[in-house]
Amino acid sequence: MADVARTAGVSVATVSKVVNGRYGVAQSTLARVQEVIDDLGYEASLGARSLRRHRTNVLGILVAEFEPFSTELLKGASTAVAATGYELLAYSGGGRGGDIGWEKRYLSRLSGTLIDGAIIVTPTVVGTNHGVPVVAVDPHTGPSGIPMIDSDNRGGAVLATEHLIALGHRRIGFLGGREDLDSAQQREEGFRQAMDAAGIPVDESLVAVGGYRPETADGPARTLLDRADPPTAVFAANDLSAIQVMTVARGLGMSLPDDLSVIGFDNVPESALATPPLTTINQPLQRMGSEALRLLVDLIDGRERPSHLRLPTELVMRASCAPPRH
Repeated sequence: MADVARTAGVSVATVSKVVNGRYGVAQSTLARVQEVIDDLGYEASLGARSLRRHRTNVLGILVAEFEPFSTELLKGASTAVAATGYELLAYSGGGRGGDIGWEKRYLSRLSGTLIDGAIIVTPTVVGTNHGVPVVAVDPHTGPSGIPMIDSDNRGGAVLATEHLIALGHRRIGFLGGREDLDSAQQREEGFRQAMDAAGIPVDESLVAVGGYRPETADGPARTLLDRADPPTAVFAANDLSAIQVMTVARGLGMSLPDDLSVIGFDNVPESALATPPLTTINQPLQRMGSEALRLLVDLIDGRERPSHLRLPTELVMRASCAPPRH
């Protein structure tokens, strides 16, 4: 502020009035000070701003790590924030946030001085005493009373499995996500529901846990496929696992989709770029991010909203599925 005041030839108090939008500054002086602010690139400290106003006008989106799922959510939130008057801060602990309770540590660092509210992506622990309004996206434990956004995981899994059954597949493998996540549990339940409705027994030797990551899906995918009687199709509980299934299949000499059909879940950008392009279940990730942002703003402003929004999922057909050869 002193630099701006000296350059503009005014007092620091006048600069403070301009920065904080207070009255008592002549229009010509205001214009001169604003021009200097623009030239010098001056920005008020978020911490100082919060002490003066008790608000920073900044919202946080907190993630354990930046990967395709959270990146798509961030795109949606950043689009929605433009119409709110808030700014958006994306924060991750640099890969150290995968353990239980990471979101509590992140919130304690940011709430009260840097952000007015937070969107927490796939939190491991959902509590109520955060110090600022919080919206959870796809929490590990599912609905628990805190405002949250998720998608129809069970319904999407039913769609995926029904698609494979309609193509004529009966020997269908399932590569699940993390066992501690509600979304993964819902997707396995949807798979089993569709198989049961079609009168097809689930071969438990074709059900494995892939963990939602390529590196954790590799071994289970190899176990499913490298056998005398492999499945003719695999439903993987997320796209990254499905893409890894296709990589393993090609390494074993299988032709896709002739020897093996593969379907995923999420519809992250990588799915359309896979070889062959991956058939998947679309959950509207960018919309989930934008809806979470709008819900958070409504909470801060005291507007009443339903505390749980579940968005629909849909089948996206590409080239990774075909009728079985036999």
